[in-house]
Amino acid sequence: MSRPIDFYYWPTPNGWKVSIMLEECGLRYTMIPVNIGKGDQFTPEFLAISPNSRMPAIVDHDGREPVSVFESGAILLHLAEKAGRFMATDARGRKETLEWLFWQVGNQGPMAGQLSHFRNYAPDGEQEGYARQRYVKEYQRCLGVLEQRLDDRDYLVGDYSIVDMISWPWVLIAKAMDISLEPYPNVVRWRQAVKERPAVQRGVALGKEFRRAAPPSDEERKILFNQDVG
Repeated sequence: MSRPIDFYYWPTPNGWKVSIMLEECGLRYTMIPVNIGKGDQFTPEFLAISPNSRMPAIVDHDGREPVSVFESGAILLHLAEKAGRFMATDARGRKETLEWLFWQVGNQGPMAGQLSHFRNYAPDGEQEGYARQRYVKEYQRCLGVLEQRLDDRDYLVGDYSIVDMISWPWVLIAKAMDISLEPYPNVVRWRQAVKERPAVQRGVALGKEFRRAAPPSDEERKILFNQDVG
């Protein structure tokens, strides 16, 4: 029997992308917490796996040599090819999957992440203003893109796939960022359909004991946002 995948994780939308995929595929894994509030992402050991000092990351031991993979899009692609699941195999379907995979990591993910920063981490009195409104509008624009795409289909590319897994977590927490989904009925329907999947529920529940129970301290803010790599 092959060794489990080492899964470096913290319970955030980016972490959920991969925990959901691992649960959906039924792959054996060992979850290794990366406490981003304490600076675990900056340790030399983790940087050797994820040079961008961001989780999630994995080390796949199913081969002659361990293979490390960082960046959620690359991880999902690796796992889809490993498991032979949740990704189209025909040329057109693969092309569309890659388009939406890159759309998420280049558009929805960064915009939602920055909006979440202003909503949850900006110092008191600095949560509004031009910068936050810029990300509100970009996040809403991305919701509009999803709304249009889902107008005549249940999932983003053919059947349920890695592009649904990678896009869904940042829609799940829309209300926590004070964004209403009421103008996006197709997104609401899709969000609920994905949420009802047992593997998705297990993926989101992973490490729930580590979720933040209070606003970040000044020391955590310094670690999260003011530390250089290396």
